[in-house]
Amino acid sequence: MTTRSETQTTLDHLLTEIEHRNPAQPEFHQAAHEVLETLAPVIAARPEYAEPGLVERLVEPERQVIFRVPWQDDQGRVHVNRGFRVEFNSALGPYKGGLRFHPSVNLGVIKFLGFEQIFKNALTGLGIGGGKGGSDFDPHGRSDAEVMRFCQSFMTELYRHIGEHTDVPAGDIGVGGREIGYLFGQYRRITNRWEAGVLTGKGQGWGGSLIRPEATGYGNVLFAAAMLRERGEDLEGQTAVVSGSGNVAIYTIEKLTALGANAVTCSDSSGYVVDEKGIDLDLLKQIKEVERGRVDAYAERRGASARFVPGGSVWDVPADLALPSATQNELDENAATALIRNGVKAVSEGANMPTTPEAVHLLQQAGVAFGPGKAANAGGVAVSALEMAQNHARTSWTAERVEEELAAIMTSIHTTCHETAERYDAPGDYVTGANIAGFERVADAMLAQGVI
Repeated sequence: MTTRSETQTTLDHLLTEIEHRNPAQPEFHQAAHEVLETLAPVIAARPEYAEPGLVERLVEPERQVIFRVPWQDDQGRVHVNRGFRVEFNSALGPYKGGLRFHPSVNLGVIKFLGFEQIFKNALTGLGIGGGKGGSDFDPHGRSDAEVMRFCQSFMTELYRHIGEHTDVPAGDIGVGGREIGYLFGQYRRITNRWEAGVLTGKGQGWGGSLIRPEATGYGNVLFAAAMLRERGEDLEGQTAVVSGSGNVAIYTIEKLTALGANAVTCSDSSGYVVDEKGIDLDLLKQIKEVERGRVDAYAERRGASARFVPGGSVWDVPADLALPSATQNELDENAATALIRNGVKAVSEGANMPTTPEAVHLLQQAGVAFGPGKAANAGGVAVSALEMAQNHARTSWTAERVEEELAAIMTSIHTTCHETAERYDAPGDYVTGANIAGFERVADAMLAQGVI
């Protein structure tokens, strides 16, 4: 039998090859490294995983699509953006993962997100593969008509690569209900099919699921609560810092408040707000979802309890819990040091890979419960899969039923990660537990289906 050290050496060689074959893609390198450095125990224990080049196939996308997206602004000027769809792994079901519209989008970012999605989707147990897509288009400041024209151009190419049994995109940063509506309309126009299951995150009146907008934030809080319960605590009375002010952050704050915690921060690219009384959710939703404004407006209108800090780090605010809910690599070593110094008990990732590897290491060394995004923020894709199930049956579930299903899935994910970590001699290490548990589910399906 191959030893763990020999297996790790083989994985290290593979990581070197990944970096060589995928130059200038640091986010993808980081995601691959984070997973592969935890797999040596399971591959050493189950040598069948090493035989058919399984890991080598797992880290190579099944399909990568890059395309031109020309569109016209309101002044008649033509712009050209780049569109992406990386269909990473379909061993467990159709590719499933969001579309991100943001200037930072490039192939490396999409590949990192798609790779993470493989394991996240596997952990839900809902039979969905991993993929991701998007564009370097920035919807911020664009009119509805401009966003519509961009979405129609984007879908004119994307439609040929997706379908309810092939690849099912959803929303992500920069892609909300407005964008999903325009994308679905163009798909329907081109294909002449009412294929409700081709996109998730749809409007509730035309195939969308209740609780889908809330699902990622709600699920993250439920995972954090499960980690605390494992330590004999609950959310009641805990102070929480939350980064971001988009969909994930808003519904993270909402669920924290409902379960008795006090969420005192939110942020955007301009800085962050601290509200000693707890974030006023109605005011935050008005500013961010209706007015599409900045968080400094929240502080101006909230009154004496709130202050706006331009720039700086939201992680300097003392709290029991930290829930990074903005973007990748937002919580670094300095931030982790500040959180630990201020007595943080748990960090749960609402965004995708928001914590740098160095920060994760520091938090784990300090005994902080750390919930990685592929487990903690799986609630969004879980309810997307439930939306697909409702579409297939031409029915709509009640909010209570969807939330019950979500709670059961998040509890199951926590249990799976916790038990898998213990099984591989890493008690309390949710990173190792999530990576190995997700890998085992995908690897078993890949073995059963042959070398494809």
